[in-house]
Amino acid sequence: MIMPDGQLPSIDFGQMLQMAQDMQARLAKAKEELCRLTVSADAGGGMVTVKANCCKEILEVTIDPAVVDPQELGMLQDLIVAAVNKVLVKAEEKSKESMEGELAQFSGLIPPGMGL
Repeated sequence: MIMPDGQLPSIDFGQMLQMAQDMQARLAKAKEELCRLTVSADAGGGMVTVKANCCKEILEVTIDPAVVDPQELGMLQDLIVAAVNKVLVKAEEKSKESMEGELAQFSGLIPPGMGL
């Protein structure tokens, strides 16, 4: 951007570096907070429930005792896979929402295509 007098604006690289460091610190804090957020999902009408944090770590799997029939092991495994996949989708959605909120204040500073 050229100023009206034909000069280029002065850039305070120290300030830019500080802003970048601030953004990095805020993003690290936001990620840490995401690991404390939890989501849960179930499959089979609640027969299997999975709880995960938004860092995509499975915290708990709960199985209805009525489901644990040796004859139904294949169904149980399918229910666990379905519940885990659902909870990971929820965790990803919540993670994106949180990060978008954190990055909103920097929207004018982040070049297009950076994918943050």
